Amino acid sequence: MANKKIPLRRCVGCGEMFPKKDLIRVIKTPDDEVVVDMTGKKNGRGAYICNNVECFTKARKSKGLEKTLKASISSHTYDCLEKEIRDAK
Repeated sequence: MANKKIPLRRCVGCGEMFPKKDLIRVIKTPDDEVVVDMTGKKNGRGAYICNNVECFTKARKSKGLEKTLKASISSHTYDCLEKEIRDAK
């Protein structure tokens, strides 16, 4: 019996590949709102980030989330996302 293939995704902060379930998904909804998707099933354009603040800081500094989501993100939204990522631990 063949092993089940594990989907890998790239973290926008550090650029390393991880199993999809180990990352946090950030999405841009059809209403152009940027939110954290803890279920991984919400509709919208997604970007994945490691569950640590260092990767989030790198992604914020390099605008990795903005490039991947093809949207501009306000500093207030970044602060809310950082709080949600800290709470997810």
